[in-house]
Amino acid sequence: MQGFSQRRVLLGFLGFLLSFSVYGEGYQSRLASKGITLYPDVKYGAHPLQAFDIYARDGISNAPVIFMVHGGAWSKGDKSAESVVRNKVQRWVAAGFVFVSVNYRLVPEVMPLEQLQDLQQALVSAQKSIRKFGGSSDDFLLMGHSAGAHLVALLSSTQAEVIQKGGNSWLGSIFLDSAALNVPEIMRSKHYGFYDKTFSSNSEFWLQVSPYHQIKSDLNPVLLICSNRRLKACEQADRYADKARSYGISASVLKSPYSHKDINVKLGLANDYTWRVEQFMSRLGVQVQDVLIRVKADMGKDDGAGVGPFRLLIQKVKAKRTD
Repeated sequence: MQGFSQRRVLLGFLGFLLSFSVYGEGYQSRLASKGITLYPDVKYGAHPLQAFDIYARDGISNAPVIFMVHGGAWSKGDKSAESVVRNKVQRWVAAGFVFVSVNYRLVPEVMPLEQLQDLQQALVSAQKSIRKFGGSSDDFLLMGHSAGAHLVALLSSTQAEVIQKGGNSWLGSIFLDSAALNVPEIMRSKHYGFYDKTFSSNSEFWLQVSPYHQIKSDLNPVLLICSNRRLKACEQADRYADKARSYGISASVLKSPYSHKDINVKLGLANDYTWRVEQFMSRLGVQVQDVLIRVKADMGKDDGAGVGPFRLLIQKVKAKRTD
């Protein structure tokens, strides 16, 4: 009982951390000083949680788009949480990306398949409207953290459904320390109680909401990031990547020394971790490369020889274009 109580306190504290919002006037003023505008609560459905926020730099057009899905054990979290938004917007939107942060209905009101449907609907809606915010509907990059990474992994395997619903394909996906890539494996071993509330006891349902079991041959390139403090998470990431590669899909795993929380929070800061994620991003298309090149070289981690990683990226891209 003591362990259960401690877990409840931990989840409560997680909810408290996730509740910090970037909607304050001070933060929006700082964004405005950098030429960035926040367009809050763009609706994609009738439910109050069926909405997304858009962050875009003034005067851009045809920009690549990061489509971000928050975590929170499938039952909490918010699109405006600082850990979800702040560092990513300050680095990438300032450089020329458009950033879309998505809310979706939560457990227990709905289950993960309904959450997946929300994200499909949100993605189609964002792609259809993004041009007026300076974005390109053909250059979306999917990203999610924790439970959001699980949902993005499911979404990444539904390309045909998204296209059938009026959406477009996307460039690739980044899973930030997914909470569940192989759901049957989790449910058949010792696990936290919130997994039972999310995935029930139905083994057929486990397969339907298990990203590992939903991998398809049309999956776009994937980067799986896991905290090496969570060995089971990295083991699942390795097996997911191995299976994806067996289909001929580009899939790589980045094992980070950061905690589960910091994998989300520290992405966008000037560190080696952000740089390695951007290496993956830069391979997804010319539009993404062009935006990353505009990030100042001194924002990256120096490589020890006086040449920042973005300077190296610039050199590589220029060399490739002159071949």
